Amino acid sequence: MGRPVAMFEIVSAQPARAKEFYAGLFEWSVDEDPDWGGYALVDTAADEPTIPGGIGPSMEDGDTGVKIYVRVDDLPTYLERAERLGGRRLVEPTELPGGFGTFAVLADPDGNPVGLWA
Repeated sequence: MGRPVAMFEIVSAQPARAKEFYAGLFEWSVDEDPDWGGYALVDTAADEPTIPGGIGPSMEDGDTGVKIYVRVDDLPTYLERAERLGGRRLVEPTELPGGFGTFAVLADPDGNPVGLWA
């Protein structure tokens, strides 16, 4: 059984600019939660089923760009599998605020970040 892409994320060193850009370009609603350190959830307002997203600040130099999060049922198992297949761990399993689950981030063999969400 495959695993679905569950979320996208846009991370920027200038998150206010990114929020304004994507909201203006695609007519998205971008709602910042003050408790999340400048992170905002995106509502694409599309009529068809869509993948939810977020726009937020980078946490360290070079941590910018777009990544996907894939829904999995066991973060440690998938991180170990990624390592066996040539990937590496970037972020260990971390609880999200508000009961939104747990996430981790790995790098594929080319260095592309991929999020896991459980």
